[in-house]
Amino acid sequence: MTEPPLSALFFSLLLLLVLSAFFSGSETALMTINRYRLRHLADHGHRGARLAQALLERPDRLIGLVLLGNNFVNILASSLATIIALRIGGDNAIAIAAGLLTMVILIFAEVTPKTLAALDPERIAYPAAYVYTPLIKVFSPLVWSVSIIANNLLRTLGVEPAGPPNQTLSREELRTVVSEAGAMIPERSRDMLLAILDLEGATVEDIMIPRHEVEGIDLQDSDEDIIRTIRNAGYSRLPLFDGGVDNVVGLLHLRHVLSLMREREDFSKEHLREVCYPPYFVPEGTRLYQQLINFQREKQRVALVVDEYGDFLGLITLTDLLEEIVGEFTTDPADRIPEIVHQADGSVLIDCGIAVRDLNRVLRWKLPTQGPKTLNGLILEYLETIPETGTSLKLNGHVLEIIQTGDNAVKTVRHISKITPRKPKNQVS
Repeated sequence: MTEPPLSALFFSLLLLLVLSAFFSGSETALMTINRYRLRHLADHGHRGARLAQALLERPDRLIGLVLLGNNFVNILASSLATIIALRIGGDNAIAIAAGLLTMVILIFAEVTPKTLAALDPERIAYPAAYVYTPLIKVFSPLVWSVSIIANNLLRTLGVEPAGPPNQTLSREELRTVVSEAGAMIPERSRDMLLAILDLEGATVEDIMIPRHEVEGIDLQDSDEDIIRTIRNAGYSRLPLFDGGVDNVVGLLHLRHVLSLMREREDFSKEHLREVCYPPYFVPEGTRLYQQLINFQREKQRVALVVDEYGDFLGLITLTDLLEEIVGEFTTDPADRIPEIVHQADGSVLIDCGIAVRDLNRVLRWKLPTQGPKTLNGLILEYLETIPETGTSLKLNGHVLEIIQTGDNAVKTVRHISKITPRKPKNQVS
C-alpha cells in the first residue's frame, strides 16, 4: 500500500489542531457567555443567540459533544505526530514529537483560543452554535450514551444534572452587576438603580423628619400665630395638632386653607377642622420600597410615622422617598443643604441633626446606617458620653471636632480633611 506523503500528513495534523482549537475555544465561549444578554438577543430574534440558548438548556449534552470531538481530534493528532516522527527520524524522534505536540496543543489549541473566548465570548459562541446544532443531532446516540453515564455518576455524588443552573441573583449580587456595568449604564442612571435597590434595606424611620422638626399648626395657638404659620410655611401640607404633636387631628393642604381664608371673612382656627383630611399613619419599621407602593395605593403624599405604642415619631413625604432615588431636588446638594456648610479653609461645618443617610449621600461617606439615624446619635453612641466643646474624634476615618453642644446633644461639628497641629481640649480616637 502506498504511504501518504509527508505534506498530506502535516496538512492533516494542522487541520486537527485547528479543530482542537475550535472545540476548546467554543466550549469556553458558550460556558462563559452572559446569559442575560444571550436571553435578550434571543428574544429579539438573533438566530445565533437562539441556537446557543437551546444548546445551553442541556449543558450535559453540549459538554459531552465538545469533549467527544476535542478528545477525538487530539488523539488522532497524537497518532499522526507519531507517524510523522517515525517517517522522519525513526523511533528516537517519537519522544521529541510528543513533547513538541504537547507544547503546540497547549499554546495554540488550548490557552490561546480559551483566552480569546473568555475575553470575547459572543464572537465565538454564536458561530459555534451553528456548527454544534447539527452535530448534536447527528451524534445524538453517542452523546446520549455519554450523557447517561456521566449523569449517573453525578447522581451518585449527590448532584442533580437535569435542568439549567440557577441564575437567580440576590440583591447584593444585582448591586454588583449594576455597579460594574461601567459605560454601559450612565453614572446618573446607575446611581438611581442602586438607590432603588437600597430602598429594600432602609425604613421610613431612616429618612423621616423627626417630631421636634415637624412644622405644623396647633389649634391651641392664637389666631394670629396660626395665620402667621400658614403664611410662612415652607411646605404645601402641614399636620394639624390640638394641644401638641402627640394629638394629631388631621393634615392640611394649604391651598384649601388659603381658599377658605379668601372666601370667609370670619375665618378662624376652628374652620381648619373643616378642610383637614384624616391623617395617614405608618409604622416606623416600614421598608421604603413598600412605603412607596403604599403611597401609590392609598393616594397619599404625606404619612405620619408612629412607633409600636402609637406615639408620633415624625413625618415622611413622597418627596423624601423620591429624593432617595433621584437625589436632592437642587442643582448642587452639597451647597444647598443647610446642615452642611463648606468653609474657606477646606473644612466643613455640619449640623449634627442631619440624617446619616443624607450625610453619606452628599459627602460620599460610608458611615453606618443600621444604628442611630442622625450624626448626633452616632457620635453619642461612639463616645458613650456627651462630649465637651473642642473634643475631636475619628469616626470611620473622618476627623470631627465638636464645635457646639447643648440640650444634652451635639449641635455642630467640623470635619477636618487634614489634621492641623493645633490640639483640641480632649482627644478621642
